[in-house]
Amino acid sequence: MNKKLVSLLLIAVLSLGVLTGCSSKEESKEADTNTEKVTAEAVDTKTVFVTPEWVQSVIDGNQKESEKYIVGEVSWGTYKDSPSYTKGHIPGAIHINTDSVEEGPVWNLVSPEKMEKGILDNGITKDTTVILYGDDISATSRVAFAYLWAGVDNVKVLNGGIKAWEKAGYKTETEVVEAKKAEDFGTKIPAHPEYQLSIEDAKDKLENDDNFKLVSIRSKDEFLGKTSGYSYINKAAEPKGAVWGHAGTDPYNMNDYLNEDGTCINMDQMKELWSDCDFTTDNELSFYCGTGWRACVPWLICYENGMTNMTVFDGGWNEWQMDDSNPVQVGDPASDDCVYTTVGELSNDKAAK
Repeated sequence: MNKKLVSLLLIAVLSLGVLTGCSSKEESKEADTNTEKVTAEAVDTKTVFVTPEWVQSVIDGNQKESEKYIVGEVSWGTYKDSPSYTKGHIPGAIHINTDSVEEGPVWNLVSPEKMEKGILDNGITKDTTVILYGDDISATSRVAFAYLWAGVDNVKVLNGGIKAWEKAGYKTETEVVEAKKAEDFGTKIPAHPEYQLSIEDAKDKLENDDNFKLVSIRSKDEFLGKTSGYSYINKAAEPKGAVWGHAGTDPYNMNDYLNEDGTCINMDQMKELWSDCDFTTDNELSFYCGTGWRACVPWLICYENGMTNMTVFDGGWNEWQMDDSNPVQVGDPASDDCVYTTVGELSNDKAAK
């Protein structure tokens, strides 16, 4: 074969390779352009627990909420303290520290001034749709409750958290996202003080309102006074007159309120859970726990189902046990073995080990 013919064949092969490469790039670019955006059915403003598909549809611009929203992963501490944020979070999600909504030593919600600062620092105003998730449904619910109390109109919780997100096949990222501060929240905080019950009002209602039920969202051992549930609380009991509303097997989970896949139970499931309890949804309910986290879970379920006869007793057992004169019960109030006394008479050896 002469050299001229060989040269012509080489040129032809190379040209075909170039054309094929260009074609592949164009097809790839076209595929990226034609990637289908996720759509999902719209949900009501008061709906709290949402699916991964709905959240992705917001990110993809297919919901009315897409115009102004923030996704936040919730945990205690900075993003560096988070067990998952730097390993992989929802694209664009900021990290939200629970300390921005509560403070010790009681661990009640912070003052309106501090709440406003924390919210604005996270780039949130009253008309921002806030989508929250986290490894701990109690921590996530705590922030969701605080934001609703403050006056954010539309607060969502990704049902099932990051595990549900990843199971649905959606991507995560590890880049730290910094919030862009907002200037004006848009209303006076708290816009909904009626969501929260003070210790003074809790005492008054326990004494004078037969329809009122103070509902302990704590483990059975905490309710019975076997442990305080907390390493920094030495006394164990419950406010006199409290009733049990389930929680989990220990102070660090809410398993009774979660399905096997980690999603929250719905209203019908919660009513079934409460079927052995000394209250119904016809009562005025105030949920409490040790320091406010777990109590917010059933409150949110009630809230999204249109109930209005419920509050969170923010101080919980922690605030109650700070006053030696407060009346308490130790044991099951439905039994003859229940002991009624005062905080000051309790032993100081019931801190969680």
